Amino acid sequence: MITEITSTDAERKMLTHAGYGEPAINYYLEKKYMGQIENADQVSEKIGSCGDIMRVYLKMDENEIIDDVRYEITGCAGAIAAAMAAVDLVKGKNLEDALKVNDGDVYKMLENIPEKKHHCIQLAVKTMHLGIKELKFGKTN
Repeated sequence: MITEITSTDAERKMLTHAGYGEPAINYYLEKKYMGQIENADQVSEKIGSCGDIMRVYLKMDENEIIDDVRYEITGCAGAIAAAMAAVDLVKGKNLEDALKVNDGDVYKMLENIPEKKHHCIQLAVKTMHLGIKELKFGKTN
């Protein structure tokens, strides 16, 4: 007998089995902050030790508050979930407060992520911080 399930159901089941928490799975499946921002105030990119690539787009409002953030990612479920959670943590904040967001904050948002994927959280936070610092201080080579 063959049981038909949707690809989303299959992904959810596999990610749960792999040790991802429900919030992490939802961030991955929804991917609500994936994409580009036309006329972004800053675009920055980092490549992780595992080869994942993250590009962050930042848009500020007239009061110097982070109005919108988007990521483009070539990476795994952990990388995508971590980046999406990081956006929720910095949207609506000024640059100084956004720079205070750390790996532990993102981990709490995800509730659980396999230990071998913790580097994904670090990459998401480092990419966000790079974008904020380059926006604030300019790019350094």
